[in-house]
Amino acid sequence: MTTSRAKAALLGLTLVAATASAQARAPYLDPTLPVERRIDDLLSRMTLEEKVGQMLCLWQGKRAITDRDGRFDPARAPKWFRIGVGRIERPGESHGARAEAEYTNAIQRWVKDSTRLGIPVLFHEEALHGLEAEQATSFPQAIALASTWNPELVERVFAVAAAEARARGVHQVLAPVVDVARDPRWGRIEETYGEDPYLAARMGVAAVRGFQGTDAVVGPSRVLATLKHMTGHGQPESGTNVGPAPYGERTLRDVFLYPFEVVIKEAGARSVMPSYNEVDGIPSHANRWLLHDVLRGEWGFNGVIVSDWFAITQLADLHRVAADHTEAARRALAAGVDVELPDVQAYGTLVDQVRQGRVAEATIDTIVRRLLRPKFELGLFENPLVDPDAADRFSGADASRSLALEAARQAITLLKNERALLPLRADRLSRVAVIGPHAAEVLLGGPTTYRQHRRGHPDPTRQPSERRVCGRDPHHRRLHVHARAAAARRRHAIPRT
Repeated sequence: MTTSRAKAALLGLTLVAATASAQARAPYLDPTLPVERRIDDLLSRMTLEEKVGQMLCLWQGKRAITDRDGRFDPARAPKWFRIGVGRIERPGESHGARAEAEYTNAIQRWVKDSTRLGIPVLFHEEALHGLEAEQATSFPQAIALASTWNPELVERVFAVAAAEARARGVHQVLAPVVDVARDPRWGRIEETYGEDPYLAARMGVAAVRGFQGTDAVVGPSRVLATLKHMTGHGQPESGTNVGPAPYGERTLRDVFLYPFEVVIKEAGARSVMPSYNEVDGIPSHANRWLLHDVLRGEWGFNGVIVSDWFAITQLADLHRVAADHTEAARRALAAGVDVELPDVQAYGTLVDQVRQGRVAEATIDTIVRRLLRPKFELGLFENPLVDPDAADRFSGADASRSLALEAARQAITLLKNERALLPLRADRLSRVAVIGPHAAEVLLGGPTTYRQHRRGHPDPTRQPSERRVCGRDPHHRRLHVHARAAAARRRHAIPRT
């Protein structure tokens, strides 16, 4: 090596060391400082690309950073990932408890060591009736939990789900559902706590307290809860999922908004997800009155608003209230949606839109401030890693399965066969035939991608690690149907009814 090259290399190493040393002394890395002071310092150091990166999420995009054995592969990390990404959805896919903990740990280590500012990733999972992941405990579906009329039991159920999730490195769950279900034709009633706003509110409060705890700070065995879907989702026109909710303000406030308001004010839910549908002609993801005036203004909500899956692009593709995905991003942003789930689509245009003067960077700063706050409050800058042994030990533990059995027993609802409505007489029957496509298997309830066959897995409270049912998730089927319908409308100019 020549003298000039050696000097250049030495200078480069010196600059890197100086940068690393400066970051190590940065106030945002000092846990003794107030959270708001740390946020101010970090935000002042972030580039526009790093700010927008905090508003983005990966789901299918995980393939870009994952090898064929399901392990994080830093060599595969594309340039944009090295800037930093805010969230990763469903890290437990194809992973058991230990593997998921190791996967989230590997990503957190790399992000801390290899990105400029070392901002930790926030991981999401579904947890409608227990953590939706391999080897996790599955509890009775939400509608069954509602039939227990036992909020204390529901709180204990979701405390277990939270502990199992956090042990794997997961920080937020997309639950509970506090939609009020008012149309029996709607195919998602099982996800709700039923048709009564008061019951939905009480169960929602219990669920959020189970997930988050009751302290001001979400503890190390708890997770951030996400209320969904705001609002009118449970009584769509014609009973069709994602159908319009053509209701006046009084009905909205007395019925559909009531559980959200109660849970936010009493249990302090940290996140909210808008609904796919439109309310009185305005899609929820573009409804500033709903998400800003009511949610933040009237109720004082200061948490994070995350989109439903693909809902921002649906403003253009399904609702047709935006000309394209760039306009859809602006409309969602103006309404108050902080994060786009589950993959980078519309919000991936925001860097260019800020530079073009279409979006104010001050708007991005306000949102990113909200997104950084839970990462500091959860202690992720100090300790983003988890113990894989603990994750394996907590998942599907005997005590958790016993609680699932207790919940199932309390959820049982007995019906009287009055006036011999059904031709059944106990004194004449020795066997009853159970017939149908699910007669020989135990379905764990949606949204879940795991099912359990009695022969191979006799324990219905534990999700099988070796039985994956791809393409069976009804949530995904619905989205595929809507995507195909939107494509057909574009091809044939079919008007939306």
